[in-house]
Amino acid sequence: MFPIRLVAQAGDRTRVIPVGSAGPLDADPADLAADVAVLAAEVAELCRTAEQPERAGAVQALPRPLRTPAKVLAVGVGAADEGGWRAAGAAAVRAAKDDEPLAVVLPTEAAPDAVRGLAEGLWLGGYRYTDGVQPPRAAEVELVVAHPDRYAAALDAARAAARATWLARDLTNTPSSVKNPAWFAARVLAEAGRRPGLSATAWEPDRLAAEGFGGLLAVGGGSANPPRLVELSWAPPDATRHVVLVGKGITFDTGGISIKPVAAMQLMRKDMGGAAAVVAATLAAADLGLPVRVSTLVPLAENAVSGSAYRPGDVITHYDGTTSESTNTDAEGRLVLADALGYAVARLDPDVVIDLATLTGANAVALGARTAALYSHDDALAGALYAAGQASGERMWRMPLPDDYAEFLHSDIADRYSAPTQGGGSVMAAMYLREFLGDRVDRWAHLDMSAPSWAAAADGELSKGATGWGARMLLRYLSA
Repeated sequence: MFPIRLVAQAGDRTRVIPVGSAGPLDADPADLAADVAVLAAEVAELCRTAEQPERAGAVQALPRPLRTPAKVLAVGVGAADEGGWRAAGAAAVRAAKDDEPLAVVLPTEAAPDAVRGLAEGLWLGGYRYTDGVQPPRAAEVELVVAHPDRYAAALDAARAAARATWLARDLTNTPSSVKNPAWFAARVLAEAGRRPGLSATAWEPDRLAAEGFGGLLAVGGGSANPPRLVELSWAPPDATRHVVLVGKGITFDTGGISIKPVAAMQLMRKDMGGAAAVVAATLAAADLGLPVRVSTLVPLAENAVSGSAYRPGDVITHYDGTTSESTNTDAEGRLVLADALGYAVARLDPDVVIDLATLTGANAVALGARTAALYSHDDALAGALYAAGQASGERMWRMPLPDDYAEFLHSDIADRYSAPTQGGGSVMAAMYLREFLGDRVDRWAHLDMSAPSWAAAADGELSKGATGWGARMLLRYLSA
């Protein structure tokens, strides 16, 4: 990531001036320029003539040739809460050239949350997939504050969250011609190996078969790239709770025998967005030394079409010994999650289980492009995740788990259907998953984040492409 540092006085570089509802926010004159009064008047006049200059993320550019600073960006912070500062940071970095150093002048008594939001926005808005086509931004950004030491912890938190999101975005953006299950597993093991106290294991097909991971083997059975299960563990001695994270890791999804249309298949490299988020959050928890035990399970498979692919009507035996009748091979994500959830409950003794998955298109129909669906019977857990999502800018909305819908899961030849045709797509996917939680069903949450895992265009702190949704939210939750 490009460097961001805290300073007490701005250098000779493009200034970024925050704008609130009352105009440009007050700053220490020593942090600006010799002609501070003239500059302040110019920025105030620029804002007076602009339309809603205080709107979070609005940018007004003021060229000042042959003067210092030679350019000013007036950036709206809205209500000047953390989200407003995040939007301002993203807008500022997009308005600047890649090689253009910036100095963002904060109000004299800015809260630490302002620095956290601003830095997150700068890093997230400045992200681009390092595919060799576009050079990454490299120019430094200075955050000008009266007392830099006061904001060091806020900047560190922003850096950890942004680094996690960058990793999740990189993993999700990687083409599936590169990103098969073995590649993903090797990447996670390499990342874990660089962090003391973090352990990682990749289960290969022979072990998956011996242990009874029937859902994972069925979904991955049609591909030349066999499935994997990655188990990642952060277990500090001062841990006060044990959180299990599970992320759907379908590295490409054709739909299998129930094949997708071409348009629906085009972006299926993103179908492991949940896996990317839980891995990135776990690595960040280790980087920060958080006092919480985190066990992360990533079932990885490629859902392909071949003579060995599983079929509609097949009966699959899962890790917990129960069976599912496959009704649609394009409902593959829940089958691999079912094995991982059953393993988590039987072997890991979790206090809490949280799964993230790009699971259903119904999520987007119900909640749009920026909001995930949250399912849980645990009010406290649901509230904590919702609060973490609000703080991080990764929104979610709680959805029902109606007991009377359970009858729709009934199959004549197995314990349950994998994808019932009644009851609503996202709801029934969650109802199916809860069957594998056993005595942890009241300490479980499921996040269907298919829609917010991808952005069709830059939007606030989101860059076009993979958003890394969930990495920052989970890190906030684990840090609480």
